[in-house]
Amino acid sequence: MSDAQTPEASSPTQQSEPTYGNLGEVRAHLLPSKAGRVRTPGSLSGANLQPPPLPRKALTRTQSLPTGATPGRSSSRAGHAQRPLLGARSVDESQAEAGPVVRTPVELTSSVAELALGLHLKDLHSPVAVHAALTAQQLHGLRGIHTQLRARLTGGRPGPCSPSHSFRLLDTSPCLESGDACYYRVVRVLGDAWHVVAAKVPKPGAEAAHSRGLELQALLSPHFNLQGLCGLLPAGTLPAAPWTGSVALVAEVPEDTATRWLQEVGARQPQELARSVALLLLQLTAALECLEARGAVLAELRPENLLLAAPRGCAPAGPPRLLLADFGRVHQLPPTPPGAHAPQLGRLLCDLLSPTLSPASPLARGLQDLAARLPRVRPSAARTRGALQTLLWGPGLELRGPGVLLGPWLQVRRAWMLVQLAEMAACGQGPDLQDWLCCEYLAEATEESLAQALELLVD
Repeated sequence: MSDAQTPEASSPTQQSEPTYGNLGEVRAHLLPSKAGRVRTPGSLSGANLQPPPLPRKALTRTQSLPTGATPGRSSSRAGHAQRPLLGARSVDESQAEAGPVVRTPVELTSSVAELALGLHLKDLHSPVAVHAALTAQQLHGLRGIHTQLRARLTGGRPGPCSPSHSFRLLDTSPCLESGDACYYRVVRVLGDAWHVVAAKVPKPGAEAAHSRGLELQALLSPHFNLQGLCGLLPAGTLPAAPWTGSVALVAEVPEDTATRWLQEVGARQPQELARSVALLLLQLTAALECLEARGAVLAELRPENLLLAAPRGCAPAGPPRLLLADFGRVHQLPPTPPGAHAPQLGRLLCDLLSPTLSPASPLARGLQDLAARLPRVRPSAARTRGALQTLLWGPGLELRGPGVLLGPWLQVRRAWMLVQLAEMAACGQGPDLQDWLCCEYLAEATEESLAQALELLVD
């Protein structure tokens, strides 16, 4: 086509198909002209006077609106992937790289409830369901803490002796003398591993341990409050040893006896004597409960054979670990009569309590009353242990009676214990043996066991 036949683009009389125009170009044409500028008829399409065009936006239709585009064609510009709707729950894995899925507060609340408490969203509106979930989590938490503390307190225990072990005597003088034996520290070495154990040497004239008692001691060695037996040290193994013949090797090195330690506590802190006696007797009843479950009874329970050792991983200022070491006079009485150790526990409790102990505190009065009831009621070691736990950590005697619900008290006490452990952890303090014993009590206690303990204390 020739130039004469080409119509002018700016001619107002030209009729043509509507075309897409640059929006910035149109806006610039509609603005008033500046002074001194002469606008010509062809200035709209002039190349030298065109303003810079605005960036064109790619408009993408939402997934919820219908589109008239051909199926299979994208509504976005080529080379730009369509971003998913962040609020949609149906985003597949191929779109996950576009960004994280943003959840609403309702969804977050539901996730926390399902993961932490095992609740569904509908259960959050039920106080009964929330209360039941919190109660179950408290009990689960206490049991978990008790298991972890037990692993720490009993960790590093030496195994049985073998002929490949070598031994070395650390001290030629005994580290402790009990009622019928002297204890010497011995190092047992196997390769790069070594353990400090104790050689239990009988005193001259002491009654020889019965073979049945040694077998029972070896069988029950993993118990926390029973002296662990590692094996026998043959004669001549240590030439410089101040004894002759073979002796028994025990896993824990004793540091003191119960009577001597309580005398020191009574002299330094008389107000703490009642609690110290209760904690030691609580551990003793746990050991006697294990013996009674095996049908075994101690013929004589002597305080000088109640040994003390420092629990592993605990501060030295806390209560010590009690070890029952008197297995020389163990009798098998199948079936064991109920409360076989109760009279001996009553006499021992009277011996451990100082005659000058003031009965002003509720704990001291409770221990004295319990010592008077044990020979008469003759409860089992397990029931006596429950009574001592109740005296130490509650509930009080005011909750005894018909119609009193002990379940709410137990739930509150468990929650309080978890709060105390959390506060200690926040301050950098680790739990001690007393905390572990309290966790054990609260994790095992039931309304029925609490009622039985209160009944023994007040009959």
